[in-house]
Amino acid sequence: MKTSCFSSSVVALAVFSSCVFPSVARAGYHLIDKIAVGGDGGWDYLEADSMARRLYVTHGDYVVVIDLDTLKVVGSIPDCKGMGGVAIAHEFNRGFTANGADGTITVFALDRLKEVSRLKATGKRPNQIIYEPFTKRVFSFNSTGRNVTAFDAKTGEVLGTIEVDGRTEFAAVDEKGMIYDSLQDKATVVAIDARTLKVTATYALAPHTDPAGTDMDPQTRRIFVGCRSKSFLVLDADTGNILATFPIGERNDAVKFDPGLKRAFASNADGTLAVIEEKGKDSFTLLETVKTELGARTMAIDPKTHRLFLPTCDFGPLPEPTKDKPNPRAPMVPGTFRVLVFEP
Repeated sequence: MKTSCFSSSVVALAVFSSCVFPSVARAGYHLIDKIAVGGDGGWDYLEADSMARRLYVTHGDYVVVIDLDTLKVVGSIPDCKGMGGVAIAHEFNRGFTANGADGTITVFALDRLKEVSRLKATGKRPNQIIYEPFTKRVFSFNSTGRNVTAFDAKTGEVLGTIEVDGRTEFAAVDEKGMIYDSLQDKATVVAIDARTLKVTATYALAPHTDPAGTDMDPQTRRIFVGCRSKSFLVLDADTGNILATFPIGERNDAVKFDPGLKRAFASNADGTLAVIEEKGKDSFTLLETVKTELGARTMAIDPKTHRLFLPTCDFGPLPEPTKDKPNPRAPMVPGTFRVLVFEP
């Protein structure tokens, strides 16, 4: 969910984060750069296009485009109100943005970074969006609409609506026609057949709650889910069985998988990044918990360089609680928005 700040409890937790997590073998992820973006407004998801060497970062009501090799801002896509996520379909030279504020999908040309059309989601507040390569369809996950819209990636035609009766979060694809999406308020993961547009299974995550970040290893069919109950789960995509559980920090908002290194990552708003290694389809190890920066809760990965990208900013003093806002959040300092770059 989109936000640009966090509660005082997150700040407090960050102070003690080094005491919460046990000492483990280290993968050595370290900060190598901070890409200054600036500007006002919050941020949400970001997407790395490793093929075209671009990083798409949602920021306010537009998308910032960064070169993955030079780490410089090279363009933008404007007028994306209530930005959520970005999806890439190279075979059609198309990118797609989920615009939660007006319930639309911006379709833009990858080569020109120019809008070519505007689609309408069939549910309120499209937030995350993915391209499913097997069916060549784009799916917008409409968080408050509690449903998913399927589009033809080439024509933009609405192919159907999938009712999920839950607040949608991140989704993962197995590249063979199945999608796995976390429902935050239901503490479940639903399996969706992208071909039939049907929910085929529902996996309960209890006692874990508030799933957010989700990704998977298509080869081993293992799903990685970050929960805001401060747990990092590994699931069997075919049975829904929870195979492993690891501790993570406060307020997870992204999980990514590096297929080359066989590592999964969970980024959290308290300034921590959990790194899990997949030693085999049934063997997983917590390699380390990396210190990032407060607010760095979303993430993208470049499979070519194995670099991780995490946006954040500086925050001002925490306001005093009021009757209307008993749990105020620290405001963003204008002009300080940046993307952190980590590598192993």
